Amino acid sequence: MRTGLARRMLAACLVSLVAVAGCGVRPSDVIRAGAPPSGRVAPTTKITLYLVKNGRLSAVTRPSDRPVFQADTLALLAAGPTARERAHGFTTDVPREAGPFSLTAKPAGHLVVTLSAAAGELSTLAVEQIVCTAAATSPERPAQVTVIGAGQSIDPRNCPG
Repeated sequence: MRTGLARRMLAACLVSLVAVAGCGVRPSDVIRAGAPPSGRVAPTTKITLYLVKNGRLSAVTRPSDRPVFQADTLALLAAGPTARERAHGFTTDVPREAGPFSLTAKPAGHLVVTLSAAAGELSTLAVEQIVCTAAATSPERPAQVTVIGAGQSIDPRNCPG
């Protein structure tokens, strides 16, 4: 009696297998779709800094794979150019002691950059670097920028470049 039950179970399994296998999916040839993607993932953000080359301001764009806050962009000025940028002759006049920075947006496209160093002791190029880099982060163009630090203030300026 057990063999009869086993045969019926085996037959039921085979019928179920045939039913599932014939559910309408037909075999096909290989479908070619081209080469798989390769290379680096493109960064989503570009950062614009104003560095110095041959005594003049120059806009430099750096890629970033994460959002960068306005004050972080200014901190990059104080950190100086990358090795690749240095190899191309870029420098910075913004001293490391100028950071950390804070940036406050005022109405009508006016920005206030607060430094950790005395604003009056910065070179003209350092002030222009800060003004232009801060203005590049502003959605309103042209943005006026006031630089403040250690109780000293530099009058509002637009980026000369």
